[in-house]
Amino acid sequence: MNCSPRLFAGWLAALALLALTSGCGQVSPGSGQSAAETESDQPPTVLLEETFPDVSAVAEEVAEEVAEEDLNLRPLSEQELAEGWISLFDGQTLYGWEAASQADWRVERGAIVVSSGEKGLLCTTTQFDNYVLKLEFRSAPGTNSGVFLATPRQPRNPAEDCYELNIADSDNPFPTGSLVQRKKAEGDFDSQDWQAFEVRVEGGRVQVALDGQAVLDYEDPRPLGRGHIGLQLNSGRVEFRQIKLRPLGLAPIFNGRDLEGWQEYPDLASKFRVTDEGWLHVENGRGQLETRQTYADFALQLECQTHAPNLNSGIFFRCIPGELMMGYEAQIHNGFHDGDRTRPVDHGTGAIFRRQPARVVAADDQQWFHMTLIADGPHMACWVNGLQVCDWVDQRPPHENPRQGLRLEAGTLMIQGHDPTTDISFRGLRAAELARRRDL
Repeated sequence: MNCSPRLFAGWLAALALLALTSGCGQVSPGSGQSAAETESDQPPTVLLEETFPDVSAVAEEVAEEVAEEDLNLRPLSEQELAEGWISLFDGQTLYGWEAASQADWRVERGAIVVSSGEKGLLCTTTQFDNYVLKLEFRSAPGTNSGVFLATPRQPRNPAEDCYELNIADSDNPFPTGSLVQRKKAEGDFDSQDWQAFEVRVEGGRVQVALDGQAVLDYEDPRPLGRGHIGLQLNSGRVEFRQIKLRPLGLAPIFNGRDLEGWQEYPDLASKFRVTDEGWLHVENGRGQLETRQTYADFALQLECQTHAPNLNSGIFFRCIPGELMMGYEAQIHNGFHDGDRTRPVDHGTGAIFRRQPARVVAADDQQWFHMTLIADGPHMACWVNGLQVCDWVDQRPPHENPRQGLRLEAGTLMIQGHDPTTDISFRGLRAAELARRRDL
């Protein structure tokens, strides 16, 4: 356990306090909404049950996963962030990963390490479709391992349901750089030093470079679509580090000139405009700006800057079109308690508001920060400045309104104007639907 008893107790207190306060999603009296339409109008006992269905689970996760003193809040360079990269491994914990078998997966000296146990994968909890993946690996002689792409957690056949990028000695039928049972990479790449993969997965095409040298180009006539990324234990010790990913295919949803493609609500208090710099700016509130296009399973990237301390906003998604903020919310609030970034105010930037707090506040007020949000079925994950801060699965019964239950249907995206103090800018907004998983 990486979290101190003091931090754990503080989280419990913070969660209890948040459960009894209205928070970001409150609808003020006289808004025209009934109590059935918003959680914040429920009696306190109902509010606690509905907005925090898994308080103990959240507290346990925070206690087990957060490395309070050592977590690198900016794992990527400014150039990488500008290009859209996110980090899949924080260098300290296995947050965002899930083992599919019993093996000794662990973190040692900034690397994910495995050497014994049941054969199987350590998978990202998030599924991805089109992307560039970079990572470094080191394997002992005789090791047989791999990086699985577009994979289920427990693949059955690398020729059918995943792409297995092999890590193996040159005498293996599919040596390092090959796709097992699909295409062999020609060359002797045996090494006991750190080596680097750069892999581009786009549609059914998989391109692999090893230490900067192109070693494989494969075209799948039946693309698999979305899937997890998996690190394999087969035989022998292997290490992985510097794991990062850049989503591909995201299209701008804000043109920097006007609000084409967005639904305005001029009767609400928030004022949205395009600045001379081409930013989307919102001030005052309460209000919203809503996309005309709907998204179900998607990736979204954006940059945001708050122009004063402790401002509050959010990105709502899978919203009921035309309704007032009836969606899931990726929170924007960079405040934290007592100088401790693992104790966010009002759930913290990157949280799924009222569902799972951000494990750490990785952004600062009055500075541009980067956010990536991926929603895939009931699973939702958020990265702030390249660091994953939220990893949540909605296990509630289905409901049309995401405030009340699991919504998988497509909905709009919304930017929130929270209150009269709102003064926030956005830029670089881009999104794409995730490719469907091919039926096997």
